Amino acid sequence: EVRLVESGGGSVQIGGSLTLSCAAPGFYFSSYDMSWVRQSPGKPIEWVAAIGAPGSRYADSVRGRFFISRDDAEHTLYLQMNRLKPEDSGLYYCTKTGAQPTSQGTQVTVSS
Repeated sequence: EVRLVESGGGSVQIGGSLTLSCAAPGFYFSSYDMSWVRQSPGKPIEWVAAIGAPGSRYADSVRGRFFISRDDAEHTLYLQMNRLKPEDSGLYYCTKTGAQPTSQGTQVTVSS
């Protein structure tokens, strides 16, 4: 089972930007359809974005603000997040699309 490690989260002000990374040494992200999902306290896991054979896809809530990409040479999946809103706060995970996350995630907190 591949071990995915997320990083890049933090606390930012409304309107700020963050880039999340998901690293997996030896894992080729282009071989799978991969997603970023997030979870806020008391809420179910929310799918955010995916990248794979069908291309890049985004939840309506983040389309135009978030951008997913991958770098097979670096064995890393990214999520560029711009114009952040308080409702973007949560624990962000990378996972194979459709699978439950099993990694630790990285926390994003957006506040005024």
